[in-house]
Amino acid sequence: MNPPGVLAGLRVIELGQILAGPFVGAIFADLGAEVIKIERVEGGDDARRMGAAFRHDDAMTFHIFNRGKVSAALDMKSEQGREDFERLVATADIVVHNLRPGVPESMGIDGPSLTARHPHLIYGGISAFGHTGPMAMRPGFEPLIQAYSGLSSINGGPDDPPMRAGASLCDQGSAMWAVIGVLSMLHRRAATGRGGILETSLLEAALMWSGQKIDAYLGTGEMPARHRSGHPVMVPYEAFEAADGPFMICAGNDRLFAKLAAAMEHPEWSRDPRFAGNRDRLVNKAELFALMNPVLSTRPRAEWIERMEAAGVPSAQIHTLPEALAQPQVQALGMFQTVPGEDFTLTAMPMTIDGARPRISGVAPRLGDGNAALGIGKAAG
Repeated sequence: MNPPGVLAGLRVIELGQILAGPFVGAIFADLGAEVIKIERVEGGDDARRMGAAFRHDDAMTFHIFNRGKVSAALDMKSEQGREDFERLVATADIVVHNLRPGVPESMGIDGPSLTARHPHLIYGGISAFGHTGPMAMRPGFEPLIQAYSGLSSINGGPDDPPMRAGASLCDQGSAMWAVIGVLSMLHRRAATGRGGILETSLLEAALMWSGQKIDAYLGTGEMPARHRSGHPVMVPYEAFEAADGPFMICAGNDRLFAKLAAAMEHPEWSRDPRFAGNRDRLVNKAELFALMNPVLSTRPRAEWIERMEAAGVPSAQIHTLPEALAQPQVQALGMFQTVPGEDFTLTAMPMTIDGARPRISGVAPRLGDGNAALGIGKAAG
């Protein structure tokens, strides 16, 4: 049996669909909170069917983002369903959702309405485009937000078309910001007894992830260059081709560049006025790489990485996912946990607390598996 998590004793009500809202709930569940997932009576969360059946007739996506929760199947359009929901909220610390804009208002469960009835409540809402502005009522999904925010335009190399990031940065990022905000408000509530409303969005998360590029553009008026694996202000700091494939070199300062030059048996490069300082290397990047590339192509990457490590220069092979998972360092972190009572593994939280990683407490719920225990459909009293 798992020991109680750091958020044991908190009750979270989640009205989540597919990814952003459910990821909020999954984080809270892994940290020990009781998470009650409110689902439609017919079909539940759409994520249950987003892909082939994996376990218990639900898709893998659903299992990933809904582990450790209890499902309450409610008809929120019925009087009984609304009464059940209100009763649950009265016992909850937090309500989170990523419902389509306008839906919470239509059901009377928007932030102002719900916190007026339950002043202790911390209410977190995630939208696509944000809670204000001309597009506030529009729904949206990850690739649309990456495109609209400009995030896709800075991904890839100078000659590549705009590219979506492989991970769902906006969905999962907005969930992370929601959790951070809600936990901050819990701290305030401990002092004041008052809850409040937190709002974030996929678009705000996308703009935050692009903040370094955006801030540079706002400060200088210059469009950020696209670098694929490279860095806009450090050279050399990207992928290079060895004799048998690519690997990364990250010589992030002048001292590391001097060590790199020595490891490549060309110590004179670090004394060359064109390359002596990082600003010099930025200006003369093409000339430097014209010298480096022929040398790097003469040896296999394993040999280069060994040389770099011996010299103290950060470097690494570029792995596929299976290669990454096989690495002793990745295995040592213990981030992949077997779901209790099941035969499959999920990625756990990327943190340890007092030396221990939060445990995945259980499998994703069957639709309505908590109805009986929660008294759903029964008259109060």
